[in-house]
Amino acid sequence: MIRRRTLLTATGGAILGSALATGTARADATIAVNPGTTYGTWEGWGTSLAWWGNVFGNRDDFADIFFTTKSVAYGGRTLPGLGLNIARYNLGACSPNSVGGESMVASPNIPAFKQIEGYWQDWNNEDPTSSAWDWTADANQRAMLVKATQRGATSELFANSPMWWMCKNHNPSGASDGGNNLQTWNYRQHASHLAAVALRAKNNWGVNFATVDPFNEPSSSWWTATGTQEGCHMDATVQSAVLPYMRSELDKRGLTGVRISASDETNYDTARSTWSAFSSSTKALVNQVNVHGYQGSGGRRDLLYTDVVTTSGKKLWNSETGDKDATGLTMASNLCYDFRWLHPTAWVYWQVMDPSTGWAMIAYDQNTLQPTTIQTKYYVMAQFSRHIRPGMKILDTGVSYAAAGYDASAKRLVIVAVNTSTSAQTLTFDLSRFTTVTGGSGGLVPRWHTQTAGGGDLYTSHSDIKLNGKTVAVPFAAQSVQTLQVDGVTV
Repeated sequence: MIRRRTLLTATGGAILGSALATGTARADATIAVNPGTTYGTWEGWGTSLAWWGNVFGNRDDFADIFFTTKSVAYGGRTLPGLGLNIARYNLGACSPNSVGGESMVASPNIPAFKQIEGYWQDWNNEDPTSSAWDWTADANQRAMLVKATQRGATSELFANSPMWWMCKNHNPSGASDGGNNLQTWNYRQHASHLAAVALRAKNNWGVNFATVDPFNEPSSSWWTATGTQEGCHMDATVQSAVLPYMRSELDKRGLTGVRISASDETNYDTARSTWSAFSSSTKALVNQVNVHGYQGSGGRRDLLYTDVVTTSGKKLWNSETGDKDATGLTMASNLCYDFRWLHPTAWVYWQVMDPSTGWAMIAYDQNTLQPTTIQTKYYVMAQFSRHIRPGMKILDTGVSYAAAGYDASAKRLVIVAVNTSTSAQTLTFDLSRFTTVTGGSGGLVPRWHTQTAGGGDLYTSHSDIKLNGKTVAVPFAAQSVQTLQVDGVTV
């Protein structure tokens, strides 16, 4: 992710015509949840740890806030824990040492807290037990990874850039022209660094990475020597050369069960282009396709799903997304687009804590590195992450402003819907395709409500709605998000 880019407009949405036109609910509507059409088993919600983990990695309260569903006292109020269960750990590319008189070249625009220290610091020795490797590096982010793991999270290892000394210009922010910056003789070394860290995590940190992704938005051209973060352009040809090394480096360390994910491209359409550029043998190395959601409401999510899941039989994640709307309304709307058209089995926000109040769920000051305000976006996230839980089947709602998950063992149906309109409306949920729908006592349907426009509910629970047979009508305030919990539901 790169901050100086703005989200793309919804040009891709226009291609879907009237289907995507349902994405904004502007009047009273009826939504029929269809248990006959499912889109996989939900794996969970997550966040990347760098950079906020580099700042707050020792904070147990933040670990509880983000990685449990506990009620956590914070900032004079009680926060509902978000229940995230995926932690993406960023293997750093920086180090302060010199090797043979050569040192890292740092961008003049990268702040210190975005310089993540890597472990393999001297290219003269690949032995991770040697002094060429510094396993005390990146202590804070690693601490948050361990805390998340202890709270039940699974994890993914990824790299924004190879180590600085693997880069052509020794600058882990990118090449001067934004072109390929990984030296050809370091393709294997980049994979080796990742695999060695995965083994170290297993043996010494109590962390078993489920997946490893050696790239981050690799086809993008904005990774330059004057950038504000770590990044490295690697076109599809370079990616295809690195991926076999990634598999072999994992396997030779006995990590045969660690899967490879790729390529974490910045948006849906770029991900399609990269995937189509891979040969069948390269695709066979990739177990999971990761994509970032920085195309907003645009892009052909539907075609990426077809290419990756339907045609290739791969798992698909939205592994990173974010936006500058602190209210959370944009996030909720785009998330529902993902449920409707992309059908990922996991969804990961970029930085749950950030100096930008728009991007953050909980903000912090970039200069003092002290936490500041809790954004409405935090409560919007709770509407989704606390209720659509791992193991649920994702069901079709037929619209781009509502998502549904079903827990067969609990006989529970969860629906999250968004009213993006500036007017109030009533949404009626038609559950007639289910065999039984009883609800709670007396047909009660508990709901949680967040008004993103301010001055109203913030993930506030209500017990005032009941079923009418197999339908339930729910009033929505303008620009609000609601979660419904319907119990006693069987397919």
